[in-house]
Amino acid sequence: MDKKYIDRAKKLMSFIEKSPTAFHAVDSVTSRLESEGYSRIDESDRFELRRGGKYYVTRNRSSVIAFRIPDAGADSFMIAASHSDSPMFKLKSNSVISVSDKYAKLNVERYGGMIMSSWFDRPLSVAGRVIIGNGEKIHSETVNIDRDIAIIPNVCIHFNRTANDGYKYNAQVDLLPIIGEKADPSAINKTVAEKLGIDEKSIISSDLYLYNRMKPTFIGLSDEFFSAPRIDNLACAYCTFEGLIESVPTDGVIQICAMFDNEETGSESKQGADSTFLHDIMLRICGSLGISHEEYMRMIPASFMLSADNGHAKHPNHPELSDCNNSPFMNGGVVIKYNANQRYTTDAVSAALFGRICERASVPTQVFANRSDLAGGSTLGNISSTHVSVNTVDIGLAQLAMHSSYETAGTADIDYMTRAVCEFFGTRITCSGDGIYEI
Repeated sequence: MDKKYIDRAKKLMSFIEKSPTAFHAVDSVTSRLESEGYSRIDESDRFELRRGGKYYVTRNRSSVIAFRIPDAGADSFMIAASHSDSPMFKLKSNSVISVSDKYAKLNVERYGGMIMSSWFDRPLSVAGRVIIGNGEKIHSETVNIDRDIAIIPNVCIHFNRTANDGYKYNAQVDLLPIIGEKADPSAINKTVAEKLGIDEKSIISSDLYLYNRMKPTFIGLSDEFFSAPRIDNLACAYCTFEGLIESVPTDGVIQICAMFDNEETGSESKQGADSTFLHDIMLRICGSLGISHEEYMRMIPASFMLSADNGHAKHPNHPELSDCNNSPFMNGGVVIKYNANQRYTTDAVSAALFGRICERASVPTQVFANRSDLAGGSTLGNISSTHVSVNTVDIGLAQLAMHSSYETAGTADIDYMTRAVCEFFGTRITCSGDGIYEI
């Protein structure tokens, strides 16, 4: 495997390790943006933007939108969107449970549609955010306990002789992790307070999650693949923001990169793709730059969005689950995803535009469609486009074991996606009529 692919994948692995939850993913992204000269704006601030400026805004500390203003003029938006969340287990309130006064375990519930069996017998920890009270003020802090404190133990084969014949897991019974011997009701808050160096009594509430502690690693005789937690969708999040950072400013183009939370549960939140977050920021950018609503509406036909979320590679043990002609492979390039019922937004126009961009970047592409007799997933593109109605293509990276606690993807594909997004942000599209475009 080429060294440039290995180096790019290593940087993604580092990003994944620093991002056990959506809150940490936003921290990782914003830290990177600030190192590249992007300025933070709060939604409660007046937007006073300058030509050539670079900015970012967060919402709920779990979604972020970064944007770059061209030096002169603005006649379109180029938008890349991904999501920050992954399927995992969330701690409930009053989370510590006692078992026979000999075990302490955590009361958790599923977040998103994970493969539950993949969470057994792995080192786990807890991370997320806590709300801290200080007099009349409250503020949030991200926290990562960052050590192996929990495990979800399998039942031994001797007590479950049919375990290898198929088993229906009960999330309230089978998937509760042990964290020790004594069930101190405040054990988690005490550990969090110790980690943050604060008084336990100052913690008012929290959003805490279990995460898999297994480190990312390369797989294959030539490091062709890599495995890690949360590849879906931190890989696309990493590539889209790196593509923005590595791209050049483009005359007339407002470049926007968004990472939304809660895609895994339907995007219906104030920080999800089904919120007004992106639309709000676009309108406020225009307002600050003196672009009228009429001018904004004229910019929309020439604008374009990438909805970047991973796709399914053909499985080596179950090739029959893939479509006969439209099944991508890891390291085969950026995946363009299609669905007749608009689970993905790709159409002939958006596929053609994106295909031309990838040709310019010398990036290979491949196509994904589900078997017609199997229901697939969906993503944020079709949801977001109901608020910001621009041409949109759904793309991703081919991966195995999507929604496992430990997934696998292609090493070269990280570089392919980043270069494609970089070229995308450097592209200007003009629209001279419905369906007539030039790039």
